[in-house]
Amino acid sequence: MHGPKQGNVRLTEYGSQLRMKQRVKRTYGLAEKQFRKFFEHAARSKGDTAENLLKMLEFRLDNVVFRIGMAETRAQARQIVNHGHILVNGAHVDIPSYIVSVDDVISVKESKQAKPYFVTALERAGKQTADWIMWDRTKKEARIVNSPDVEQAKQQFDVRQVVEYYSR
Repeated sequence: MHGPKQGNVRLTEYGSQLRMKQRVKRTYGLAEKQFRKFFEHAARSKGDTAENLLKMLEFRLDNVVFRIGMAETRAQARQIVNHGHILVNGAHVDIPSYIVSVDDVISVKESKQAKPYFVTALERAGKQTADWIMWDRTKKEARIVNSPDVEQAKQQFDVRQVVEYYSR
C-alpha cells in the first residue's frame, strides 16, 4: 500500500550484495556470526578471498556429508553429524563445522550402518558425489581426493559481491 510496488523495485548495489551474502549463508545453513568468522579467516588466508571462502564452506563436514549423498539436504547432513553418526579418519566427529582436508576419510559408524536409514543412504551415496570426493562402495567410505572446484559453486553464487559487502 505504501511505498514502491514490489515489482518495480530496483536493488541498489548494497542491496544486491546483501542478498547474495544471505543466499550463500542460507544455502550452507550458517548463522551470521559463523559466516563472518569464515569470511575473516578466508580474508586472512593467502590467495583469492572469494575462492578461499568457497573452499572453506565446501570443506565443512556437514557439506561433505551432503555432497557424498548420505543426506538429501544440508540440514539433514548437519543433524547426522550432530548426532555422532560420522567418523573422520576413524575418529568420532560431531561438529558440523569441522573442516575436512585432502586425504581425509569420511564414513558412518559401524554400529549405525545396519540402521534402515543408513542402509538406504549408503546405497544412494556416491551416485552424485562431487568430483573432488571419491566414494568407495565396498568399504562404504568417502575420501577427499583434492580441493573442490570453485567454478561449480561460482555458477550458483557471485561471491565477489559477498567480499565487496564485507569490505565496506
